[in-house]
Amino acid sequence: MKVKTKEIRDLTKILDDIVVQYKEEHPKIKRNWRTYEQQVAERLKTAFRELKPLVHEAASTITFVSGETRGKKPILTVEQRTIALLIKHLIGKSNRNMSSMFVIFSLLSNIDVSYKTVERFYSDPEVIAVLYNLHILILKKKGVKEVDGSGDGTGLSLTVKVNYEAHAQKLKDNVKNIETQSKKEYKKRLFVYSFKLMDLKSNMYVGFGTSLKSENAAFLETIKMIEKIDIKLLSIRLDKYYSCQEYVRMLKEKFGDVKITLLPKSNATVKGDWEWKRIMYDFVKDPMVYLEDYFKRNRSESGFSEDKKRTGWQLGQKRIERIDTADMLTMLWHNLYWLG
Repeated sequence: MKVKTKEIRDLTKILDDIVVQYKEEHPKIKRNWRTYEQQVAERLKTAFRELKPLVHEAASTITFVSGETRGKKPILTVEQRTIALLIKHLIGKSNRNMSSMFVIFSLLSNIDVSYKTVERFYSDPEVIAVLYNLHILILKKKGVKEVDGSGDGTGLSLTVKVNYEAHAQKLKDNVKNIETQSKKEYKKRLFVYSFKLMDLKSNMYVGFGTSLKSENAAFLETIKMIEKIDIKLLSIRLDKYYSCQEYVRMLKEKFGDVKITLLPKSNATVKGDWEWKRIMYDFVKDPMVYLEDYFKRNRSESGFSEDKKRTGWQLGQKRIERIDTADMLTMLWHNLYWLG
C-alpha cells in the first residue's frame, strides 16, 4: 500500500467540504420521544434498584485494615458513606444541605453527621476504593470485555460562578489580552480537564482522568486506568488534538493490535511507522468510509451532554483528590444509567 504526503495534505485542504457533504448524506435520525422517555424511566429504575446491592458487593470484597486506633470512629459504614456520596452527587446538594438531609434520615436510622463529614467522604480512601470496585463490577455486569472505544475531553467548572464553555469562548475572543490579566486571576483554579473513554457498544465509560493542567494530562490518566482494567481495547477514535505519531506509538505499545482512527492535521506526513502509514492510507483511500467510522466519536460528546444534564456542569470541589472523586461519581452514574 502506498500513499504520498501530497495526497494527504491535498485532502486535508478540502476536508471541511467533505465533512459537509458527509453530514448531508448522513442526516441525524429523529428521536421518538415517547420511546425515549420510556427508556429513560426504565434505566433510572434499574440504576436505583441495582445501586445498593452493587455497593454492598463492591465493599464486601475489600478487607480494610488500619493500624491507627486514635480518633473518633466513623459513624457511617463504608457502604453508607459511599451511597450517601453518590446520592449527594446526583441530586446536586451542597455539603451543608446534604448534612441537613441526614437529620431527616436520622429519624429512621439514628444517623447524624456534620457537613464537614460529608466533605471528607470525597477523600476517604475506603470510599474511593469502593467506588473503584463499583466501576469494575458495573462493567462486568454489563459484559464489557472487548471495547471499540471513543475518547473525548471536556472542561468542568469548579465554581458555580463561571460556566466553562462561556469562559472558554471569552478567552478565545480576548486571546490578545491574556498577558494583561493579573497573576492572581490567571492562577485561580476555575476549571478542570476531564477525559473519558466510552465503549460504543454499551455506551459505558471504561476509564476517566482529570487534570488541572491540560486535556493531555487527563488523557494520560485515562490510559493508565484502562491498563489496570481487565478489558481489551480493540479500537479507539480520537480528535485532531491527538493526531500525531507520538500518541499512535504510545497506544500501540500499551494495547497492541488496536485500530486507531483520527483526522490528520494539515501538515501531516506519510513518514512514520507502519501503523501511522495505515491510518493515512485508510484516510486517503475512502474518506467517506473513514469519516463514518470517525464520527462514531460523536457519542462521546453526547455522553458529556447527558452527564451535564444529569449531574450538572460543575464539580464544586477544590482539592485535587476530591475533584477526581467527584468526576468518578459522574462516571459511575453514567454507567449505572446504562446498566439497564
